[in-house]
Amino acid sequence: MTVAPPLLRVEDLVVEFPGPLRAADGVSFAIGEGETLGLVGESGCGKSVTGLALLRLVPEPGRIASGRVLCRGDDLMLLSERRMCAVRGRSIAFVFQEPAAALNPVLSVGTQIAEGLVVHRLMKKKEAMAEAARLLALVRLPDAVRRVHDYPHQLSGGMLQRVMIAIALACRPALVIADEPTTALDVTIQAEILALLRRLRDELGLSLLLISHNLGVIAEMADRVAVMYAGRIVEEAGVQALYRDPAHPYTRGLLRSMPRPGSSAAPGPRARRLPAIEGVVPDLAHLPPGCAFHPRCPEAMPECRETVPAIRPLGAPEGGRRVACFLHHDARGTPRTRPAAEGVR
Repeated sequence: MTVAPPLLRVEDLVVEFPGPLRAADGVSFAIGEGETLGLVGESGCGKSVTGLALLRLVPEPGRIASGRVLCRGDDLMLLSERRMCAVRGRSIAFVFQEPAAALNPVLSVGTQIAEGLVVHRLMKKKEAMAEAARLLALVRLPDAVRRVHDYPHQLSGGMLQRVMIAIALACRPALVIADEPTTALDVTIQAEILALLRRLRDELGLSLLLISHNLGVIAEMADRVAVMYAGRIVEEAGVQALYRDPAHPYTRGLLRSMPRPGSSAAPGPRARRLPAIEGVVPDLAHLPPGCAFHPRCPEAMPECRETVPAIRPLGAPEGGRRVACFLHHDARGTPRTRPAAEGVR
């Protein structure tokens, strides 16, 4: 049986800032047609920069130092800027983290949705404005025909996020990158936005790269999860396998810190403090030698303090699981025999 090639394949992506500082250091992953990959990690680990780099939108003075981003056979890193402009919005769209900052305050939301359709020469302006109203209705914005003439300041945070999703969907891209799409929204609106993304993904056959620090969001939305720490992916697995049996100590720490009934984040008579990962996220410009997580890791070994572990396959090849940890492989890549990782309690 022939396996279909992924829609997007990222190979050894390196993004640098002066310092020197590597916000993404050898990042590799793939996203299949109709698949959702969750990219998760603490703030400052390089998730958003990785997402921006896929569309060559890394803010200055950052730069993409090396790596390949293959989208249906084309290496986006080699395209001219003119051809890259044709990719942005048309093949790959981006839902930015702060809709209020991303939207132009002096243009109506309908004009901003229609802009991509006009720029990519898919429609004339009048037809594009009618399509903008249809897209606002698609993302369940009430009274879409009237709202198309509203300005960003007239809409709530949840409405603005729906506008951002409508902009992303306007040119019918194959892949949508959603960067923290529920940040700063209350719990009810978060649930509505996630349900919307899920419905649109299924109805339109979208692939989705969902960037989030919220493991609950990732568990609800993703097919596979890539866990990022200090600019590197330290674990990747199917969502059920990762949540059931996390292989990397950092992943286990993240999962233990999720709010559950009875925790201090879930008020009640039996509330208890959430277990936190000791220490702080390292400064990317001054990473410790060896594994960047070793100063915070309860299972660190001597080699962890000296050598950066490569990410290697774990378990059966068809499972697609990878981990960068000396608990599972030695420095030469030889698998280690050890008890299965403790489940998250």
